[in-house]
Amino acid sequence: MFKQRVVFVHGAGTFGAAAWPRQHGMGLAYDALFLRRHGYDSAAEPLESSFTEDTAIILRSLADDGRGAAGGHVVAHSQGAIPAMMAAVERPDLVFSLTLVEPACLSLTAELPATAAHISLMQPLFDVRHQLSDDDFQREFVRRVYATDLQQPATIEEKRSARRLRLQAPSWEAPLHIVPGVPTLVLTGGWEPLYEEIAGYLRETGALHRVAAGGHRPQDSLDGDRAIRQFISGVSRSQPARAS
Repeated sequence: MFKQRVVFVHGAGTFGAAAWPRQHGMGLAYDALFLRRHGYDSAAEPLESSFTEDTAIILRSLADDGRGAAGGHVVAHSQGAIPAMMAAVERPDLVFSLTLVEPACLSLTAELPATAAHISLMQPLFDVRHQLSDDDFQREFVRRVYATDLQQPATIEEKRSARRLRLQAPSWEAPLHIVPGVPTLVLTGGWEPLYEEIAGYLRETGALHRVAAGGHRPQDSLDGDRAIRQFISGVSRSQPARAS
């Protein structure tokens, strides 16, 4: 039986299937792919992030790779929402729908108050990130974003995670300045004005906005997971020709 493809794009923390624990079961109804963005590998050393490479990874995952059809739904979290939107701008014919969870699409709202304040706070840190150690950058990043302290990375994976964070390009520098014309759900946790501001901007351009508990990871909550599944199911039912 043919299954529509759903591509999951992680943020800056965990990656692959580990970033989407509540969505694993969607593989029963869909052809689910849990991507790894550029520079994310469980064995290789982290690489500098690339919006362009991430976009290409998403578009390749939507190609007709022998399944009999091209295209699919894209679900993306935080920084992963940037290349997801870029892919939809470049190839809207391949992106049936976008689900953006706490999207870090700051280039779209750079002049709005909460986003401008965030950029003002974080820009000085990113300006010196190549002069800082991975641990120092991560510690200062967490202090500025979450107003808390972080234990020093101890395991190999924790150290690689700290390096990946330092190698992430600032989200406000992304070459994303227009909104794609595809069905879009924005899911936020209702905890941070920055993400609510971005969601408000996208809502004004036609997106559906839902709020679910869970802080920066509302997809892990029962309500957040339900919102994702219902949205994709609704879009799928409205586009029967694409599922054949």
